[in-house]
Amino acid sequence: MKSIEVKNLNERSGSQLTEKDKFSFRCHPDLTCFNQCCRNLNLYLYPYDVIRLKNHLHLTSDQFLDRFVDIVLRPGNHFPSVLLKMSENEERTCPYLTAKGCSVYPDRPDSCRTFPLEQGILSSDENPKNQKLIHFFRPPDFCLGRYEHQQLTPQEWAKDQDAVEYNKMTAEWAQIKKLFQNDPWGKEGPDGKQGKMAFMSTYNMDEFRNFVFQSSFLKRYKVKSQLLKQIQKDDIRLMKFGFSWVKFYLFGITSKLIQIR
Repeated sequence: MKSIEVKNLNERSGSQLTEKDKFSFRCHPDLTCFNQCCRNLNLYLYPYDVIRLKNHLHLTSDQFLDRFVDIVLRPGNHFPSVLLKMSENEERTCPYLTAKGCSVYPDRPDSCRTFPLEQGILSSDENPKNQKLIHFFRPPDFCLGRYEHQQLTPQEWAKDQDAVEYNKMTAEWAQIKKLFQNDPWGKEGPDGKQGKMAFMSTYNMDEFRNFVFQSSFLKRYKVKSQLLKQIQKDDIRLMKFGFSWVKFYLFGITSKLIQIR
């Protein structure tokens, strides 16, 4: 999910949909293009995606990031993008694609669930708090699913694909990512200590949990005991705590969750 400024809205490709607009789409194995969209992708993974995938695969965060992720810092960005690493074969297929389809389907990433829609948060420099979720219908040229008779609104499609919670989590991450439109790193850059801390706090939950409970973190910062019990076991609650931590220590945005002792 991307944060889109009003002035850049006309630069987006695809058909923009309102909440009430319906689009035709259905994907199923009888289509000759079935699984063709699972090849040669720049598929962004968001923090919630990583949690769901690494738990599905019974891997630690480190193991998952090492095996399945490319971390790329694009020009003009101040926080790295996390992309799913494609298989090293001629078609560069998704590593989870099998002859029967997606092997991680119950925990597939947000971008896969939302396809053939793309989502963004429409905002304005004049009024940053006035934000709106927008949708674009963008199936690839080879996609035959768009000619099926099933018609759904974006909201109905999200429910159909069990994507509501994914969309919510990705929207929360988009708000954090937007803060990095300005460079917070100074001379040390994104590869410095603070940059590594921010990445760990948002994408590497196992390492972040160790940091919270095994370093001097709790001697320097006060966290409510009930929250500590939650983040000891709950990766999602820990991820949200990590978002608040990044906002607090990098951008000075105070939170009730964290207080200096």
